[in-house]
Amino acid sequence: MAGDTGHGQQLRFTVLGPVRAWRGEEPLHTGSPQQRALLAALLLRGGRTATAPELVDALWGEEPPHAALAALRTYASRLRKAFGPDADALVSEAGGYAIRVRPGGLDIDRAERLAAEADKARGNGERSRARDLINQALALWDGEPLAGLAGPYAETQRARLEEWQLTLLETRLDLDLEVGGHADAVSELTALTAAHPLRERLRELLMLALYRSGRQAEALAVYADTRRLLADELGVDPCQELSELQQRILNADSALNVQLATGDRTGAGPAFVRPAQLPATVPDFTGRTSFVDELSDQLATADGSIMAVSAVAGIGGVGKTTLAVHVAHAARNHFPDGQLYVDLQGTGPVPAEPEAVLGSFLRALGIPDSAIPEGVDERAALFRSTLDGRRVLTLLDNARDAAQIRPLLPGNEGCAALVTSRSRMVDLAGAHLVDLDVMSPDEALVLFTRIVGPERVESERDAAMDVVAACGFLPLAIRIAASRLAARRTWTVSVLARKLADERRRLDELRAGDLAVKATFELGYGQLEPAQARAFRLLGLADGPDISLAAAAAVLDLGHEETEELLESLVDTSLLESAAPGRYRFHDLVRLYARSCAERDEHPPAERAAALSRLLDFYLATAAGVYVLERPGDRLLSHLTPTTHPGLSFSDRSAATDWLFSEAGCLLACARQHAHSGGETLRRAVDLLLAAKDLAESGADSRQYEQAARALLAATRATGDSRAEGRARTVLTHVLNWSGQFDPAEEEARLAVLLGRSNGDPIPCCYASNNRGITAIYQHRHEDAEAYISEALAAFRADGNRPGEASALSNLSRVHQDTGRVQSAVRLAEQALTIYREVNVSWRMANGLYAYGLALTHVGRHQEALDRLNEALTVFRDNRQRLWVGLTLFRTAEIYLAAGKPAQGAAQAEQALAELRGIGGDWRRGNVLTVLGRCLDRLGQPGRAHACWTEALAAFERLDAPEAAEVRGLLAVATAA
Repeated sequence: MAGDTGHGQQLRFTVLGPVRAWRGEEPLHTGSPQQRALLAALLLRGGRTATAPELVDALWGEEPPHAALAALRTYASRLRKAFGPDADALVSEAGGYAIRVRPGGLDIDRAERLAAEADKARGNGERSRARDLINQALALWDGEPLAGLAGPYAETQRARLEEWQLTLLETRLDLDLEVGGHADAVSELTALTAAHPLRERLRELLMLALYRSGRQAEALAVYADTRRLLADELGVDPCQELSELQQRILNADSALNVQLATGDRTGAGPAFVRPAQLPATVPDFTGRTSFVDELSDQLATADGSIMAVSAVAGIGGVGKTTLAVHVAHAARNHFPDGQLYVDLQGTGPVPAEPEAVLGSFLRALGIPDSAIPEGVDERAALFRSTLDGRRVLTLLDNARDAAQIRPLLPGNEGCAALVTSRSRMVDLAGAHLVDLDVMSPDEALVLFTRIVGPERVESERDAAMDVVAACGFLPLAIRIAASRLAARRTWTVSVLARKLADERRRLDELRAGDLAVKATFELGYGQLEPAQARAFRLLGLADGPDISLAAAAAVLDLGHEETEELLESLVDTSLLESAAPGRYRFHDLVRLYARSCAERDEHPPAERAAALSRLLDFYLATAAGVYVLERPGDRLLSHLTPTTHPGLSFSDRSAATDWLFSEAGCLLACARQHAHSGGETLRRAVDLLLAAKDLAESGADSRQYEQAARALLAATRATGDSRAEGRARTVLTHVLNWSGQFDPAEEEARLAVLLGRSNGDPIPCCYASNNRGITAIYQHRHEDAEAYISEALAAFRADGNRPGEASALSNLSRVHQDTGRVQSAVRLAEQALTIYREVNVSWRMANGLYAYGLALTHVGRHQEALDRLNEALTVFRDNRQRLWVGLTLFRTAEIYLAAGKPAQGAAQAEQALAELRGIGGDWRRGNVLTVLGRCLDRLGQPGRAHACWTEALAAFERLDAPEAAEVRGLLAVATAA
């Protein structure tokens, strides 16, 4: 047996690729092709003896050489010599030969074992683990099996191994679809169906993947293409499974939607994450017995054939969330597939958007970003489909109204939703409504006692009852008052009661509806130390979902340690929440109250503006630091409005990028909040968007970025600040270009440039002119594009802005490409890339590589173009530039198509569609679909190509884009054919 040589070095062999042998990590010389053919023939017999005639037939077939037996003996002798200390692995017996291989010593044995384990895991419902095991098996293939070997036996075995590989690949793809990876699978399936056009199982999987990706027309087109191909090539109809799938797609069979396994608990794949998002229940939950029983009974109805919905309404601070969370935890066993939670921020100025909430829910359920569609209706449909067959509880906290939550309801039997809101949702069809009132006196006293401690309350029961009565029996008010008393060991309950009794205004407010909430907060605020109260007031001024410790320190103009101590003390009083380590947030109503306190108590009043000004400085200075790391040498920062408060500094670009994207919501909220300012403050807000423009270009936060830009533009116009207006229009031009809104982008750029010239401001003259040229390129206005970019180029050079000069040269290269000046296009792109390299512009170097790749494409240097684009793609991915990733994949698809490789082109185009889902606008999606259709048409899939072109035409017609004419021509030719 091929065993241990005594040095821990075991013989191992591969046949799923070239036939090779190793001792440990040392490769062994296995000789000529015929000698390796003998080795393969013996290895593939699994240790069984092969007779000499069998081996002769395997190596030479019906025409062996005269000295075939002698050659066999020679080959065997040489193999033993190659095996060295393990020569006895090749044995002679019964007139033949055999190789004894230790377990795990042959790649095909390992692949068979992994495939068997995968079958077992799948049978146990562990689909993620099964998928991983099959991927491990597939990874053992290293190109063509038995590569380079001739002979009938090798040919037969090669075909068998290739078929097995393809079968494993089909199984893996089937599992991909089962766990929700349909969008990513489309690209791979497109390439495989091109390589194996008559393999119906692959076509079936492609149809299902397309259908689950919302591309029904393409899915049906795959069936039509398959039926035509089978009839032409084989004279047969599609198999029954394929025909049945077509009919189910036509009928929109809900059973085709992805159903994630409820029993897969051991897999590592993200699709099998069982969400457990419920906030922690409070340990001192008190009373509410009737409400708990009522809501629990309603949740139990989810065991039947309906989706249970309960909506809890009541004034702020009455304990809606506490009750709902407690009930949800108690009901977890009824919902084994998970629990989802979201704070819908219904009482705040900007309630959560259902589209964004659905996106977070889908990700929590294991759906990858690339599979999440754009639009609330499409996401809601996928959400319901994902929950089909699962038992999940959804807690929708702090809803604004029924319209906000309707798209968020599961809609499936076995699922349930709990809703809390200040409003009574009488217009939520089918919901069980619960009106939550204040606590009973006994319940309120029990809650107070649990927090303060019985030893302090029992001797002063009447005073304690006075306290909870002064709190209006509101749970939140009781918690605040009790926590303050618990923190002050020298106080008695009577002291607290007398303080409350002296506050007549507070008592009046406690008796008046929503004013009771304000009075509740007043109880906690009035007991704060002066430094705590100031922090509470000033932090409440800032917009945004939360605030980091560093940003809070800027607002308060304090050091980090002192700020953290203050914030943590506010958390202890329940007036502030700790959202995550180093991050804090207000309950929406508490924030409103804090602002009212700031307006009433902050002296001098200018301190309010100063606090927000420091926050703006913090974000601007930090974003500028990020910009420097991203674009060294760029002159933008030298023209920004100066700041007086410092920002953060970063040791590396990765940390800087992380900060920018993690702070996006707060940063953009800060910029937008200053739309009500004027003068230098408004200018700094506009400049903040300039420094943070990566947020628009990445596609991650483009919608919020555009909203902030529009608000600031309106403010600059209202105040008559033409310099700030020019910059605001420059900012808006940038985001409109990237979202595909070319006509408004052109108008904004035109006005920005005019304002820049009149004010002598280089920013609009440089950047808006450059963006204006980009818009003209997209709209095929080549003369205009060249003029605008030439203006930008001159402006960048006059300003000494080398990266800006490189950007303009890259864009000018595009103009030359489009107008047939392909050699000069290459030279311009080379000049741009040289500048990028000279100034070491981090990931922006990828923009130069991208432009150079496009230029090389137009002169037919396809492989060089692909190399440059692939370099750019790696950088874009590393820097989370999803929009640029999609565009680069689109360009590589174009190159493959031009190079006569439509299968690779189709795969790249599919990946581009997945990356551009929800970003980039209709125009870019239409271009990708057009190229995908061309690839599919060349692959003999005209039906699916027609579906792609139809969708592309609809996108172009919505925009009145000139590309529509090209697509109409493609459709006309396809129809005529």
